[in-house]
Amino acid sequence: MAKNRKLGRNSSHRRAMLRNLVTDLLDNGRIKTTHTRAKEIQKIADRMITLGKRGDLHARRQALSYLYSEDVVTKLFSELSEKYADRNGGYTRVLKVGPRRGDGAEVSIIELV
Repeated sequence: MAKNRKLGRNSSHRRAMLRNLVTDLLDNGRIKTTHTRAKEIQKIADRMITLGKRGDLHARRQALSYLYSEDVVTKLFSELSEKYADRNGGYTRVLKVGPRRGDGAEVSIIELV
Protein backbone atom coordinates (compact mmCIF):
# COMPACT_ATOMS: atom_id res chain seq x y z
CA MET A 1 0.00 0.00 0.00
CA ALA A 2 1.38 3.39 -0.97
CA LYS A 3 2.03 6.04 1.65
CA ASN A 4 0.81 9.61 1.41
CA ARG A 5 3.15 12.03 -0.31
CA LYS A 6 4.93 14.56 1.85
CA LEU A 7 4.87 17.34 -0.78
CA GLY A 8 7.79 19.15 0.85
CA ARG A 9 5.74 20.38 3.80
CA ASN A 10 5.39 19.49 7.45
CA SER A 11 2.26 17.58 8.41
CA SER A 12 0.11 20.48 9.60
CA HIS A 13 0.94 22.65 6.58
CA ARG A 14 0.34 19.72 4.20
CA ARG A 15 -3.03 18.94 5.77
CA ALA A 16 -4.14 22.59 5.61
CA MET A 17 -2.99 22.89 1.99
CA LEU A 18 -4.89 19.76 0.95
CA ARG A 19 -8.02 20.93 2.78
CA ASN A 20 -7.83 24.27 0.95
CA LEU A 21 -7.31 22.62 -2.44
CA VAL A 22 -10.21 20.17 -1.96
CA THR A 23 -12.50 22.98 -0.78
CA ASP A 24 -11.59 25.06 -3.85
CA LEU A 25 -12.06 22.10 -6.20
CA LEU A 26 -15.53 21.33 -4.90
CA ASP A 27 -16.46 25.02 -4.98
CA ASN A 28 -15.17 25.85 -8.47
CA GLY A 29 -15.25 22.47 -10.20
CA ARG A 30 -11.73 22.86 -11.64
CA ILE A 31 -8.34 23.99 -10.36
CA LYS A 32 -4.79 24.14 -11.73
CA THR A 33 -1.99 22.78 -9.56
CA THR A 34 1.07 20.54 -9.71
CA HIS A 35 0.56 16.96 -10.80
CA THR A 36 1.50 15.35 -7.48
CA ARG A 37 -0.86 17.64 -5.55
CA ALA A 38 -3.64 16.88 -8.03
CA LYS A 39 -3.18 13.15 -7.52
CA GLU A 40 -3.36 13.60 -3.73
CA ILE A 41 -6.49 15.75 -3.73
CA GLN A 42 -8.18 13.41 -6.20
CA LYS A 43 -8.42 10.75 -3.50
CA ILE A 44 -9.77 13.15 -0.90
CA ALA A 45 -12.29 14.79 -3.25
CA ASP A 46 -13.68 11.39 -4.24
CA ARG A 47 -14.14 10.56 -0.55
CA MET A 48 -15.96 13.85 0.06
CA ILE A 49 -18.35 13.26 -2.86
CA THR A 50 -19.03 9.76 -1.53
CA LEU A 51 -19.93 11.33 1.82
CA GLY A 52 -22.27 13.69 0.00
CA LYS A 53 -23.95 10.77 -1.72
CA ARG A 54 -24.49 9.05 1.63
CA GLY A 55 -26.37 12.12 2.73
CA ASP A 56 -26.94 11.36 6.43
CA LEU A 57 -26.13 13.61 9.38
CA HIS A 58 -22.93 11.80 10.30
CA ALA A 59 -21.59 12.16 6.74
CA ARG A 60 -22.43 15.88 6.77
CA ARG A 61 -20.56 16.34 10.04
CA GLN A 62 -17.56 14.43 8.70
CA ALA A 63 -17.49 16.68 5.63
CA LEU A 64 -17.83 19.80 7.80
CA SER A 65 -14.88 18.68 9.91
CA TYR A 66 -12.66 18.49 6.80
CA LEU A 67 -13.87 21.24 4.45
CA TYR A 68 -13.43 24.88 5.42
CA SER A 69 -16.64 26.34 3.97
CA GLU A 70 -20.21 25.51 5.00
CA ASP A 71 -21.40 26.73 1.60
CA VAL A 72 -19.25 24.10 -0.11
CA VAL A 73 -20.68 21.39 2.17
CA THR A 74 -24.21 22.54 1.30
CA LYS A 75 -23.31 22.43 -2.41
CA LEU A 76 -21.76 18.99 -1.93
CA PHE A 77 -24.85 17.52 -0.30
CA SER A 78 -27.41 19.15 -2.59
CA GLU A 79 -26.00 19.64 -6.11
CA LEU A 80 -23.03 17.30 -6.37
CA SER A 81 -24.69 14.35 -4.68
CA GLU A 82 -27.54 14.49 -7.22
CA LYS A 83 -25.12 14.92 -10.12
CA TYR A 84 -23.14 11.78 -9.20
CA ALA A 85 -26.01 9.67 -7.82
CA ASP A 86 -25.72 7.01 -10.55
CA ARG A 87 -21.90 7.00 -10.71
CA ASN A 88 -19.79 4.54 -8.69
CA GLY A 89 -16.57 6.48 -8.18
CA GLY A 90 -14.25 8.29 -10.55
CA TYR A 91 -15.69 11.73 -9.90
CA THR A 92 -12.53 13.65 -10.80
CA ARG A 93 -10.19 13.83 -13.80
CA VAL A 94 -6.53 14.88 -13.84
CA LEU A 95 -5.21 16.33 -17.11
CA LYS A 96 -1.51 17.13 -17.57
CA VAL A 97 -0.86 20.62 -18.92
CA GLY A 98 2.93 20.68 -19.11
CA PRO A 99 5.89 22.09 -17.23
CA ARG A 100 5.59 25.35 -15.32
CA ARG A 101 7.78 28.11 -16.69
CA GLY A 102 9.43 29.20 -13.44
CA ASP A 103 10.62 25.93 -11.96
CA GLY A 104 9.70 23.27 -14.50
CA ALA A 105 7.21 21.51 -12.22
CA GLU A 106 4.64 19.34 -14.01
CA VAL A 107 1.31 21.22 -13.90
CA SER A 108 -2.10 19.55 -14.16
CA ILE A 109 -5.73 20.54 -14.16
CA ILE A 110 -8.01 18.58 -11.86
CA GLU A 111 -11.71 18.86 -12.55
CA LEU A 112 -14.98 17.26 -11.61
CA VAL A 113 -16.27 14.91 -14.32
